[in-house]
Amino acid sequence: NEALAAIADGYSLVILSDRGLNAEQVPMSALLAVGSVHQFLVKEAKRSQIGLILETGEAREVHHHCLLTGFGADAIHPYLALEAIIDHHTSSPESDLTPEQCISSYRTGVHKGMLKVLAKMGISTLASYKGARIFEAIGLNSDVIKRSFPGTASRIEGVGFDVLSNEALRRHEHGNQN
Repeated sequence: NEALAAIADGYSLVILSDRGLNAEQVPMSALLAVGSVHQFLVKEAKRSQIGLILETGEAREVHHHCLLTGFGADAIHPYLALEAIIDHHTSSPESDLTPEQCISSYRTGVHKGMLKVLAKMGISTLASYKGARIFEAIGLNSDVIKRSFPGTASRIEGVGFDVLSNEALRRHEHGNQN
């Protein structure tokens, strides 16, 4: 609904973020968030009117970027991966690379990895891939698929929102203890 309001207010971008959470706020899965918002906007016939930018600590690997893009993200800011690269660089002074070069290498790796995935699937443009839902879900029940990933193949039933929310709470509590 906030994305719909942003469209009505004339915005062209909306940012979904899990940054800045605290002990009282439990983040939901970035994939569930982007998939749900994307599908809601598609259902409302408003998706083409706004870009979805995802700022998340969950995106680290090429696979994560592929899934997030495939389920509707227009752009991804993997802030935790970038912070980890900088932290590693500053704690390893023997590196010949600058932090900017390390981040550039990471971005290049993700870019090339995504292009490789697209090529293997026979997709020639990122626009054809974005929001295409060309994956098969394994381990999610039909309620989760219908709400967040409609049209996604899923031959094996699995966990529902109850288990996903309990797992998010468990991870959040564990993080608060450390």
